[in-house]
Amino acid sequence: MNKITSLLVASRTGSRENGKWGPIGRLEYDNGIYRFVYTQGAKTLEDFRPFHGMEDYEAIYESNTLFPIFTNRLLPESRPEYKSFLRWSGFDPNDPPDPISILGVTEGIRQTDAIEVFPCPIPDPDSCYLNKFFLHSLRWMPQAAIEKVSRLCEGDSLYLMPDFCNEWDPYAVALRTSDDERFLIGYVPRYLARDVRKLMIGCNPGRIQVFVHKVNLDAPLQQRLLCRMHAQWPEDFLPCADEAYLPIPSSASTRYGEGAI
Repeated sequence: MNKITSLLVASRTGSRENGKWGPIGRLEYDNGIYRFVYTQGAKTLEDFRPFHGMEDYEAIYESNTLFPIFTNRLLPESRPEYKSFLRWSGFDPNDPPDPISILGVTEGIRQTDAIEVFPCPIPDPDSCYLNKFFLHSLRWMPQAAIEKVSRLCEGDSLYLMPDFCNEWDPYAVALRTSDDERFLIGYVPRYLARDVRKLMIGCNPGRIQVFVHKVNLDAPLQQRLLCRMHAQWPEDFLPCADEAYLPIPSSASTRYGEGAI
């Protein structure tokens, strides 16, 4: 079976600080063809509007090239910081990966809009949950958190802390270092937070681990710390399984990454 690369697409309505966020689409790359469909979340997320030129919720969009709405989220190769951008994301600048792989780590975030992309986790051959992500919300942390991140080293352990008092995200999960259990340095991306909460409940203690993958001292804060998470995959664990993730077109597969949208 040919490998299919897949990403989920989310949108935010309202302000960056307290807007409502939810999944609205799915992007796949299969044998040279890019496909995009809207998911049920596009109909239920308040004030969401379909992308320009892709207004039909029921359509399955196909293209030989990456759709402009996603191409615009990749740093052009002509930019002087392009190789650094790949290095910050854990890629080899001399052997760039495919565009969807880059988007899967960088999340395709732009300051000018409210669209994000992310991979839905799948188990590896050893039934483990693996994920790489950039630490979120570092720019909202005190200066001491930024300084603490700069002193971290590859392989250092990080620790998950459910943030039950977070007024913007009831599923928020913070990260801390080993030397101060009260000092937060940032957050797990919100697209992972709900599933991470499930894993924290479903895994035995110590079976979900987060490590420093890369510290990028020369990168913007949103790419300063690349983390790696490793966890046991519970037998009944179904990530990204809410109705909002299901495709709208009736001819699309209902399971993420099944092989055809």
